[in-house]
Amino acid sequence: MNFFNKSYHINEDEIKSRLNKILNQKISSAEKIEIYRQILGMIDLTTLEGSDNNEKITLLCDMAQSFHLAGKNIPDVAAVCVYPPFVALAKSQLSGTNIQVASVAGAFPSGQSPIKVKLAEISYAIEQGADEIDMVISRGKFLEGDYQAVYDEIAAISEVCKDVHLKVILETGELETLKNIRRASVIAISAGADFIKTSTGKIQPAATTEAFLVMLDSIKEHYQNTNKKIGIKPAGGISEPEQAIQYYLLVKDVLGEEWLNPQLLRFGASRLASKILDRIKN
Repeated sequence: MNFFNKSYHINEDEIKSRLNKILNQKISSAEKIEIYRQILGMIDLTTLEGSDNNEKITLLCDMAQSFHLAGKNIPDVAAVCVYPPFVALAKSQLSGTNIQVASVAGAFPSGQSPIKVKLAEISYAIEQGADEIDMVISRGKFLEGDYQAVYDEIAAISEVCKDVHLKVILETGELETLKNIRRASVIAISAGADFIKTSTGKIQPAATTEAFLVMLDSIKEHYQNTNKKIGIKPAGGISEPEQAIQYYLLVKDVLGEEWLNPQLLRFGASRLASKILDRIKN
């Protein structure tokens, strides 16, 4: 694979300049409300805590399917994201809705388990009814330069997922440089990712606009070369509506309006949805 040894050039000044131009554009109040409406329908409503239990998951699922009750043309969220033991419960609670059940699996959030264990956990989540899998790359292997191992793991997991959508988490805050983020994006996409995702939300920094722009450039290049659309998911620390709009605007500018739908753009969040709803209503 030529991308294993390819040298990626990232001009950080150019990245900052592009971000400044895109994120400082003027948006009317009416436009913001419409963007918020779209973002609400792209959220993966998430709980990934050691204290998660059946009651908490049930309440989350109730919340996920209640947003449309707040007013005309207000959508419910795109998905609920939970640990594997709660997939079956979430699937049952969301039966009859269009809300997907996503599960983090494959040694989330560290990625530090043998591939056999990762595949077993992912297979379990799928058997329990997961529509989508959010996996993490092995950052340790990546940082020591074992790109082939990273690629092979994602490819093996992609094979297990088959028709189940695979979101590959890069954990950009641990990749150290924008060049590494670019390389990891290319490896993940080439190995079979349906989406690439910024972060687990378990470390700082989590999502950043700089990392996100580099990931978008990778998706655009892949689309230009193959005509295949790869989705993207900013996640980790996106708790304010204004932050979400920034990521939305970046997607719109780099990839175009074709990507502004839940099939290609998701937001990983636990607190964002209610705040977005407040903005839409007020």
